[in-house]
Amino acid sequence: MKAQTEQRTGLLYGFGAYGMWGLVPLFWPLLKPSGAIEILAHRMVWSLAVVGVALLAMRRWGWIRELLRRPRKLALTALAASVISVNWGLYIWAVNNGAVVEASLGYFINPLVTIAIGVLVLGERLRRAQWAAVGIGVAAVLVLAVGYGRPPWISLVLAFSFAAYGLIKKKLNMGGVESLAAETALLFLPALGYLLWLAAQGRSTFALDDPGHAWLLAATGLVTAIPLICFGAAAIRVPLSTLGLLQYLAPVFQFGLGVVYFHEAMPPERWAGFSLVWVALALLTWDALRTARRSRARLAEAGANAATATATAAATAPVAGEAAVAAEVAGGAEVAGAVHGAPEPPPTVATPAREPA
Repeated sequence: MKAQTEQRTGLLYGFGAYGMWGLVPLFWPLLKPSGAIEILAHRMVWSLAVVGVALLAMRRWGWIRELLRRPRKLALTALAASVISVNWGLYIWAVNNGAVVEASLGYFINPLVTIAIGVLVLGERLRRAQWAAVGIGVAAVLVLAVGYGRPPWISLVLAFSFAAYGLIKKKLNMGGVESLAAETALLFLPALGYLLWLAAQGRSTFALDDPGHAWLLAATGLVTAIPLICFGAAAIRVPLSTLGLLQYLAPVFQFGLGVVYFHEAMPPERWAGFSLVWVALALLTWDALRTARRSRARLAEAGANAATATATAAATAPVAGEAAVAAEVAGGAEVAGAVHGAPEPPPTVATPAREPA
């Protein structure tokens, strides 16, 4: 019962995280007339404040000393911070410049790009269904390039930067709040310096007459940190296969907002390209669910075999004990026989062991 409650709670956290990420295109236009880089700088500064409060509440500080003692890990953290800055900045720019649909495409094709990076960088081997999904994804990008009259570079940069960020995070192996704190700490001084430079140039929008605008810019820290905290809470409560399915909620919401709310154009060739992407993702999801089901079946079979072996061993334990007693009695008889001049038993010939097949 407790496990079911935990899983339901995890699902709620997962829906919350991906739902907020999917609805965030509604937030960035509220920050105009701030430009994308200024919004990004505020996001870095205020995110550090939010995660700092979270770490203070959780009393997690030991990781800082460990990070500072490992230059390679610190360098990877700096690289992750740079990559995610590109991702965040381009996404904000895309939303505020009428490219919400193209931005959503980046997160639709991100799983396909992640698989491709796994093959090229990590040397992973793909199953047939995964190869087919990647091939369909490449065809979709080509169709969309024809439809846009250019490669969908916003989608590609978002997909590749986020996939690269995931690869770096895999190597770092840090918690969500801790890694965000480390990345924003490294970005804090450049971001703060940029904001101070804007203020000195008289180009900062933070000090506008409208105090609500300043509060909205400060809220970028909450917009960044809260979904990540929800995601971390979901990741420890639900299976990864479920989390993998939930990840499609964000681009679905973004796509829907782009078409319905922002009224972005969707000519037939774009529908064709997006349809191919969705076919690829459906194939990928089907393969992942099938593989997970087979893995669970193998684990269940192994568990059943182990339980059977344990029961058999327990059942034969008394027999083995009786055999040991009999052997002890027989040994005593042999000793007695030797004392009384009885002949020794013939030597036992060892059977040669078979080589493994």
